[in-house]
Amino acid sequence: MLDILKTSSGAGSSNWMQILVLMTVLALIPTILIMTTSFTRIIIVLSFTRNALGTQQMPSNQILIGIALFLTIFIMGPKINIINQEAIQPYLKNQITQEQAIKNTEKPLREFMLKQTRSKDIALFIKLSQTQKPSSVEDIPTTVMIPAFIISELRTAFQIGFLIYIPFLLIDIVVSTVLMSMGMMMVPPVMISLPFKILLFVMVDGWYLLINSLVSSFR
Repeated sequence: MLDILKTSSGAGSSNWMQILVLMTVLALIPTILIMTTSFTRIIIVLSFTRNALGTQQMPSNQILIGIALFLTIFIMGPKINIINQEAIQPYLKNQITQEQAIKNTEKPLREFMLKQTRSKDIALFIKLSQTQKPSSVEDIPTTVMIPAFIISELRTAFQIGFLIYIPFLLIDIVVSTVLMSMGMMMVPPVMISLPFKILLFVMVDGWYLLINSLVSSFR
């Protein structure tokens, strides 16, 4: 009788540990997916655009995150289809093991990250991890690929953000110069330049150009 209780207790502890591990993995999945897709670059560029316009909280954070999420789904669509066909559906039908499903999920994501990552960044993390130099792309560890991809995305996003800032910065400079020449130094330049920046953004169809440039940068 005691043996049966011990066995059931051990099985229960094992099940609870599995559930705990599963819940931990599920909690990390959104973060992992965000950091291994196009989301990072998109949300940073959108935030730069809002700051360059000087509209404070317009569009709001919820709107920017929503745009970034749907653009990410649009850009990652082909990879999502591959993952669904080669990993999710076969696993649900018990045609492949869990390990094979994870490997089939990693493959398209690694291909996407590799295309957007500089070799310089990959070499940096290989050096920092003190691992042997891989002989091929397939030998690059995922733990090296992900941080290299992240810093490459940050660099690209900041480059795009800098280019976005230039025309709006010129408007701020012109407005400040005009106000100073007119002796209106007490008038905040932002109050005058904001309508002109919004007008410029609307006249050049800024959202169209921005989204087109963002999506094209991943092709």
